[in-house]
Amino acid sequence: MNYSYTQSISPNQLNAPKQVMVVEPFVFAAASSLIGKYAVIETSRGSVSGMVRDAKPDHIVLQERDSTFFVRLCEIVWIMPDTSN
Repeated sequence: MNYSYTQSISPNQLNAPKQVMVVEPFVFAAASSLIGKYAVIETSRGSVSGMVRDAKPDHIVLQERDSTFFVRLCEIVWIMPDTSN
């Protein structure tokens, strides 16, 4: 016997905005492995360098002297450990 499940959806639910989060698992893993180390990060808007302070599934935190940068993972083109520091 076939059972079908029908969920009633109101018209307001069809037009409601939905949150979508893009996760970059390999970029996140690479960023996480560099916590406490210096790195150069190339983004779509240029490069940023500094110590990786934290990594989250959607962003990375870099600190260079007194400046803190929050870079979205979806903007990262490449990451390179900086061995000069």
